[in-house]
Amino acid sequence: MSTNIDHIKEDHHHQPSGLMRWITTTNHKDIGSLYLWFSLLMFFIGGFMALIIRAELFQPGLQLVVPGFFNQMTTMHALIMIFGALMPAFVGLANWQLPMMIGAPDMALPRLNNWSFWILPFAFAMLISTLFFESGGPAAGWTLYPPLSLQGGNSMPFVIFSLHLLGASSILGAINVIATILNMRAPGMTLMKMPIFVWTWLITAFLLIAAMPVLAGAITMLLTDRFYGTSFFTAAGGGDPVLFQHIFWFFGHPEVYILILPAFGIISTIIPAFSRKKLFGYDSMVYATASIALLSFIVWAHHMFTVGMPLAGEIFFMFTTMLIAVPTGVKVFNWVATMWKGSMTFETPMLFSLAFIILFTIGGFSGLMLAITPADFQYHDTYFVVAHFHYVLVPGAIFAVIAAVYYWLPKWTGKMYNETLGKIHFWMTTIFVNITFFPMHFVGLAGMPRRIPDYAVQFTDFNMIASIGAFGFGLSQLLFVYILFQTLRQPVTAADKSWEGAEGLEWTLPSPAPYHSFDTPPKVD
Repeated sequence: MSTNIDHIKEDHHHQPSGLMRWITTTNHKDIGSLYLWFSLLMFFIGGFMALIIRAELFQPGLQLVVPGFFNQMTTMHALIMIFGALMPAFVGLANWQLPMMIGAPDMALPRLNNWSFWILPFAFAMLISTLFFESGGPAAGWTLYPPLSLQGGNSMPFVIFSLHLLGASSILGAINVIATILNMRAPGMTLMKMPIFVWTWLITAFLLIAAMPVLAGAITMLLTDRFYGTSFFTAAGGGDPVLFQHIFWFFGHPEVYILILPAFGIISTIIPAFSRKKLFGYDSMVYATASIALLSFIVWAHHMFTVGMPLAGEIFFMFTTMLIAVPTGVKVFNWVATMWKGSMTFETPMLFSLAFIILFTIGGFSGLMLAITPADFQYHDTYFVVAHFHYVLVPGAIFAVIAAVYYWLPKWTGKMYNETLGKIHFWMTTIFVNITFFPMHFVGLAGMPRRIPDYAVQFTDFNMIASIGAFGFGLSQLLFVYILFQTLRQPVTAADKSWEGAEGLEWTLPSPAPYHSFDTPPKVD
């Protein structure tokens, strides 16, 4: 074994430098960094599209863009934020942290790891290039519902191929995560001794492998409908557009949990660290995560209450959707119980984690409102839905990613960020998130439909507030980029254990973490 390790060390004395280092790297930290920088870039591209949407909606009437381009922006914004910003961010965090948390030298399949990243830039280049087509980009909404997706311009085959590549990248990443966690844990680290972040990623990886092929199937059927004369979803040929919705949401709802389970893992890591207590109810957290993952496959049709399902179907999906609130509630309870009587301090990662708990819970409750079938007939396709899922995804997933970056940055770089600037970034972000998305609940309840470039004059005031909030939120993230670059320019000063209450194997390593995390596996008691 030692000769093997020596060989690995020897191998890396001659590693390429400059650009080739990043293109050919098989090191989990390098690939983690690539994923995180890529996700930041996509976050700003997707964010810019959101600002075009919000600028158009500042006042009623058509202001800046034509309706067709507006629809392209709503479609691309969602695809880029989900597949380009959030998923790569969590995979980047997994790449960085999993080997260090389980006491492994690297990921189990390093070359596959490199490949799963380098698929992404090409996939997104193809997706974004459709905006420059004569017929424009995809404008059917991110859900790609037929018949709209079958009637559009020439962009659809490119969008579908791009999504296939993204799905392939996700599945390869998931296989790597599972192989690493199941085979490379340090001696003594049983499954029930793993950090909760590792658990959430193990379950997420299984979700990815189960859900992504379903999306691949659905969009391939779209492709054959468009070019090969099949009629899966074309009503004129005996097909059913609602069938697409069923297949899409069978992927789409587990996808929501793919975006939030790693976030739960991050919050379950940060809350104990700054409460200086062990996580309350570790076992129940693991079981709750697994329950959410299993339940996510039997709730999909709550997105489709208005399509004309049988009453029994509507009641079934209503109850299963409400049932998923139970394990989520267990998690929130455990986080609060962890903080109870803890010696809490409020550094930036903790502040983002607290905001996560409060605002994610608001998003969860509006989700329960949408789960009630007769009420959903009123809420469906209004801005209330937009408010709901943005409260889950922005203060949920994005806040968790930002909290994780602040929490682990000293370990990654050996440098400490500016705490005062971090707190200013937190307060600006939190205030503007609420200014942006809270008014949407009201315009939604008053009946404003989503995905429209123009609206009735009575909704003007709330839309103005939301648009101001969106621009404020966007500008606040420039401060985040400034903090990152300012931190990177500093000398190495961070302690090996940067946070007093931090637990786990990664804090036994020096800061910055060495190229290969553990040459000899640590023993876990």
